[in-house]
Amino acid sequence: MSLYRNSAWFLKGLTEFTRSGFLAASKRFLEKDLEVSMAGRSFMITGANSGIGKATAMAIAKRGGTIHMICRNRDKAEEARAEIVKESGNKEIYLHILDMSETRKVWEFAEGFKKKFKALNVLINNAGAIMSERDVNAEGLEKSFATNVLGVYILTKSLIPLLEKSADPRVITVSSGGMLVQKLRPGNLQSERGHYDGTMVYAQHKRQQVVMTEQLAKSHTNIHFSVMHPGWVDTPAVANAMPDFHRSMKQSLRTPEQGADTVVWLAISDAAVKNPSGRFYQDRRMVSTHLPLAWTHSSPLEEQKLMSLLDDLAKMFQPN
Repeated sequence: MSLYRNSAWFLKGLTEFTRSGFLAASKRFLEKDLEVSMAGRSFMITGANSGIGKATAMAIAKRGGTIHMICRNRDKAEEARAEIVKESGNKEIYLHILDMSETRKVWEFAEGFKKKFKALNVLINNAGAIMSERDVNAEGLEKSFATNVLGVYILTKSLIPLLEKSADPRVITVSSGGMLVQKLRPGNLQSERGHYDGTMVYAQHKRQQVVMTEQLAKSHTNIHFSVMHPGWVDTPAVANAMPDFHRSMKQSLRTPEQGADTVVWLAISDAAVKNPSGRFYQDRRMVSTHLPLAWTHSSPLEEQKLMSLLDDLAKMFQPN
């Protein structure tokens, strides 16, 4: 079954996830969807100093939005912020240094942000990590799980009260089409059992993000949740984590701006929120979260177990 899933996924990727796939899909895009002013609206973007996150921040800044950049590396973040301010002419770009793998600090940051700022219209969970081997953070949590899943869950849950007080609130999570080869495994969240394959662990985390989005949308109906696949994008993260794939596919990879297009569309367009909350998107269109005949569907019990486990883990590190 895994051979079928991987083969079906790769064939799908060659036609849909590449640069040519984006160019084909973009023929149906409506330019007016992005011809909007974001003045007066605030956006938080994790991993905003490079790749898709930076391209998203730039696009929204050019439309007048206030940007809160969440970045791990101060030097790279300050350089990216300066570039965004210079190119967009927008000075409402704020920098926050936070490592999403440091679970307690994610809580502390989110709680502090709510006290300092009165509104947040859109949260974009973009930061992610692919590890070459299993590693744990200072709190004993598998590091990529802490970044890709638990950190996203904590940041989102903590900021929900602020989002709910804001106009037209939205949460967008940047997932990956790699999740199509994975079935939800709530019994092995931190990859403690079996061989550790960083790429497949990442794909599992992206499946968890999809389920998380679906579940949060059910329980917070006044926020529009969405999760998306940016396609195969030429970013520093891909080059570092998957050098062979990057080398062989480089000429076919999307630009960061192409990868960010659907993130921006979900974040700012009126068209996006006309669709149901909690759905999965690719190139501005709702798509299935499963490959045909791949047997990757999970049961309601498995999905509830994921949310329960995330809630329990989150509470362990919640500040008093």
